[in-house]
Amino acid sequence: MKTALTIAGSDSGGGAGIQADLKTFQELGVFGTSAITALTAQNTVGVQGVFPASTEALEAQITSVLDDIGADSVKTGMLFDSERIEITASFAEKGRLPALVVDPVMVSTTGAELLKEEARSTMTEKLFPHASLITPNIPEAEMITGMSGSSLQIRKEMARELLKYGSEAVLLKGGHEPDAATITDILFDGAEFHYLSVEKIETKHTHGTGCTYAAAVAAFLAQSKSMKDAVFAAKQFIHQAILHAHSVGEGAGPVHHAAHRTADKPFIKMEVEQT
Repeated sequence: MKTALTIAGSDSGGGAGIQADLKTFQELGVFGTSAITALTAQNTVGVQGVFPASTEALEAQITSVLDDIGADSVKTGMLFDSERIEITASFAEKGRLPALVVDPVMVSTTGAELLKEEARSTMTEKLFPHASLITPNIPEAEMITGMSGSSLQIRKEMARELLKYGSEAVLLKGGHEPDAATITDILFDGAEFHYLSVEKIETKHTHGTGCTYAAAVAAFLAQSKSMKDAVFAAKQFIHQAILHAHSVGEGAGPVHHAAHRTADKPFIKMEVEQT
């Protein structure tokens, strides 16, 4: 049984964070373990509170899992601040976080701060260099690179800039591109750009999209898929999860993690451009 560890925040609403990651691992046939960085009080309309776990608790959780169960891949989500990033990075520096997928969770969909501003450089300098893949969305890429815009050409330049921080590859997600009929994600490894395009789904029920997408990539990497194949399979998974998302609560509902069981695989156009 392949295993995947998620190091992230807990979502009391059940749609994102640790909860989304474990649901995704389970759906994709990987045994999931977790280390909680913070508790959040949140639901479909927003985040009402963030309560960080102690640094001792975080380090103990990661140590406990790795010393016994181990991990074939690791995914990080909300790390909250520099202290918790540094603890996570210390395990990566020792080679204990294989096939590391870093989702640089910074701000929630409703605007709540999930990563302290002063911690951004800690993430890029100490964690990104150990990552097999980083998965920023457009707003996160803008915050990290200082660039702005959502055109394909600008996003290609963002991907180039992001790769300079040392990860093996960058998955720059295109879901925040305004007024787009087609969503295009860019996977860049320094040698090739892979463009994954799919028709945009008009829905407000997208809670947990980023967490689920990154967790799916981690699950497929745990199963020894190549990066390109893992991202392509994860894109199919998340597209179905959004297409069949739940209307739960009064706000933006969660994606449907089990949708892939019965839904047809979506048509995803994949193009490759060599640098």
